Amino acid sequence: MADPREVYMARKDRWLPRAVATLVVGGLFVVGLLSSIAYVPAGHVGVLTLFGQVTGEVLPEGTHLISPFKTNNKLPIRTQEIKETASVPSEEGLIITLDTSLLFHLDPQKASDVYQKIGPNYLNVVIEPNLRSAIRSATAAHNANALYTGAREEVALQVQKELSAQLGPRGILVENILLRDVQLPAMLKSSIEAKQQAEQDALRMTFVLQKEKQEAERKRIEAQGIADFQRIVAQGISAQLLEWKGIEATEKLANSPNAKVIMIGSARTGLPLIFEPK
Repeated sequence: MADPREVYMARKDRWLPRAVATLVVGGLFVVGLLSSIAYVPAGHVGVLTLFGQVTGEVLPEGTHLISPFKTNNKLPIRTQEIKETASVPSEEGLIITLDTSLLFHLDPQKASDVYQKIGPNYLNVVIEPNLRSAIRSATAAHNANALYTGAREEVALQVQKELSAQLGPRGILVENILLRDVQLPAMLKSSIEAKQQAEQDALRMTFVLQKEKQEAERKRIEAQGIADFQRIVAQGISAQLLEWKGIEATEKLANSPNAKVIMIGSARTGLPLIFEPK
């Protein structure tokens, strides 16, 4: 009769290599399956590379099955902001400090080109240098007074136009340029503010003078009207009319039932003077 120990050892020698091989194959299968799942978060795209070479495939957001030999490189396509503080010269050579914000996003259709030709660090490689260059170019075409007062929108549009021409073909879309603040040298700022205050005072004085002129014209027209009225009335009054009106008044007073005191009229008109005692 065979020894049980020998039987067990013989069976063990047969199934142990099979079990180890099954575990290894299963592990490799799980690793391969996990490597084949590519997850792209919201607001991103996935650029696929095969052994370091860009394949040109771009994955939208979500979960995807890909070759386990490919690598998923995530790039954001959301709106991003860069804040830049730059000291730049004006047209007359004065140094002005500009606080600028750039709003941009990556073109999803050109994400693979951006990753291949610029890399994931495209912000520092192309965007910031071009932004500084565009700001200097725009401010150099305007004087400091214009930048501090009314030329901000014009400068922002010029910077946006230049950046769009530089970055758009490379897959980076410029949305907007915002000039948050313009800082001038203290003496220049004071002189500009004093000039603006003087202009406001001059405009206010012009308004006051115009108002006073209109008021004087109104009074002149009013006085002319009164004078014209008095002249017309004076032309229509005669001695005969006054005497007739006196006769009418005397007749009405004489016909009233109240007690009366009658005095002889003046020699000029002959009209009596009638008084009613209270």
